[in-house]
Amino acid sequence: MESVFEAQSKLVPEMVELMMERYRLLKLVKAAGPVGRRTLGEVSNMTEREIRTMLDHLRDQRLINISKTGTSITNEGIKVLHALETTIDNLSRLSLLAKKLEDFLGIRSVKVVDGSTENSSLGIEAAKQFMNEIGDGKTVAVTGGTSIALIPKYIKSSMLQKDLLFIAARGGVGEEIGLQANVIAASFAEACDSSYKAFYYPEALGEEAHKAFLKDPAILKMIDLYNTTDCVLHGIGDAQTMAKLRNSSMEEQQLLLEKGAKGESFGYYFDRSGKEVQRLRTVGIQTEQLQEVPLIIAVAGGKNKAEAILSYMASAPKQTILVTDESAANEMLRLLTECVK
Repeated sequence: MESVFEAQSKLVPEMVELMMERYRLLKLVKAAGPVGRRTLGEVSNMTEREIRTMLDHLRDQRLINISKTGTSITNEGIKVLHALETTIDNLSRLSLLAKKLEDFLGIRSVKVVDGSTENSSLGIEAAKQFMNEIGDGKTVAVTGGTSIALIPKYIKSSMLQKDLLFIAARGGVGEEIGLQANVIAASFAEACDSSYKAFYYPEALGEEAHKAFLKDPAILKMIDLYNTTDCVLHGIGDAQTMAKLRNSSMEEQQLLLEKGAKGESFGYYFDRSGKEVQRLRTVGIQTEQLQEVPLIIAVAGGKNKAEAILSYMASAPKQTILVTDESAANEMLRLLTECVK
C-alpha cells in the first residue's frame, strides 16, 4: 500500500518542491540563527519577497522566532527538521542522481524512485508523469511488458482529460497474455475511462505473408494512427531475456550475442552504442516515428537492466522521460563513468 507521502505527492505534485525549499530554509536558520533576512536571501539564492513569504509561514507554524536580533529556530522547528530528515535526504539524493543521468543521457528528464521493480514505485511515478503531461483527445501507444502493466492501477481518471485513445505500440507476438500490449492498452483505457483499439499480428509470418498483411485496410489505418501518436509509454528489455521469452532459436540468440545486442524495445534490438542490430518482423511504431512523438515515457528498473536501458537511451528521442529506480540508476552511472575514463 502506498504511503501517505506518496499519495500526497500525486495529488499535489508541487508539494514536494515547496516542502524541500522550506526545509532548506529552516535548516539554514538552525545553522546560522539568529540570522537576518538579507543574509538568508544571499545564502539561499532567494529574492527578498520569497524569503519574507516563507519566513512568515514558518513563523505562523511556530517553527521560528523573528526578533530584532534576527531569525532563530524554535524547539518545534527542530522537531520538524528531525522528523523530515530521512525523507528529504532521500529526495535530495534521488534528485541528484537523476540530474547526473540527465546530463549523461541528454534526454528531457530522468525520474529516479526509491526501491526496485519489486514494489509499486515505478508504476506510481510513471502514472504521475503521464497524468501531469497528457492532454485531452490524445492518442497513446503502449508496449507490453511488466513495467508498463504496473501503471494503469495508479491512474486516477478524475485527474485526467477525457477522450484518450489507447493503442498497442506494435502487434502482439506471443508474450504472456496479461503482458501483451493489447491487454495493457485495454487496462489503460479502463483506468482512464477512455477507449482503445486492439491490434493483432499473427505469429511466425513469412516474408511474403508479412508483405500481404501490410496491405490490409485495417493495418493501414493502424499505421496512420502511429503517424499521429501523441504519447508513447514503453518498457526496455534485456536483449537475451527478450529473445528467450519470444522463443527465439539458439542460432538467433547466438547471433544477438555476436552482434553485441544489449537492449530491446519496440521489437528492435540495440547494441551498447544504440545502433539497431536486429528487429522483429512485425508491425508497429517505428524508431523514426518516435522522433515526432511529443511525449515519450520509458519505464525500466533493476540493476540487471542497466546495460539494456543505456543501449536504448544511446539513440532515444531527446523528448524522452525515463522513469527508473535507484539500483538501475547507480549501475548506469557506474557504467557511464567507466566509459569516460
